[in-house]
Amino acid sequence: MRVVLDTGILLAALITSGTPPDLIYRAWRKKAFELITSEWQLGELRRVSRYPKLRKYLKPAEVGTLVNGLRRQATLLHELPKLDISPDPDDNPILATAIAGLADYLVTGDKRDLLSLQKVETAQIITARAFADRLGLYSAD
Repeated sequence: MRVVLDTGILLAALITSGTPPDLIYRAWRKKAFELITSEWQLGELRRVSRYPKLRKYLKPAEVGTLVNGLRRQATLLHELPKLDISPDPDDNPILATAIAGLADYLVTGDKRDLLSLQKVETAQIITARAFADRLGLYSAD
């Protein structure tokens, strides 16, 4: 199963343990699925992690470890197609990652723009909670 985790999901995995993003990230580390990422996303992770509102929750070393782990263990795409699909143009590169990576799932918390699309080519767009449930990591209440 090929999966793209959006940048917010990856950062949330570092911030709060025991949550669906954290459980999903740990499942990937145990090779439960193939993670697809891109050079664009690695750059975005570094950039977004420096926002003042996130710096109090994220240690630069943790973000560096995350980025290095993704570079070594995820499927890393270097070139992405140009897209104009999302109502938010900033979301198009993550959609391009899902398309170019032939992802089965794009996991996101972006309710307004990404989740409203529901699907992009082969990738179903779902929440972290829904994906964790599919992996059997987080039982529904």
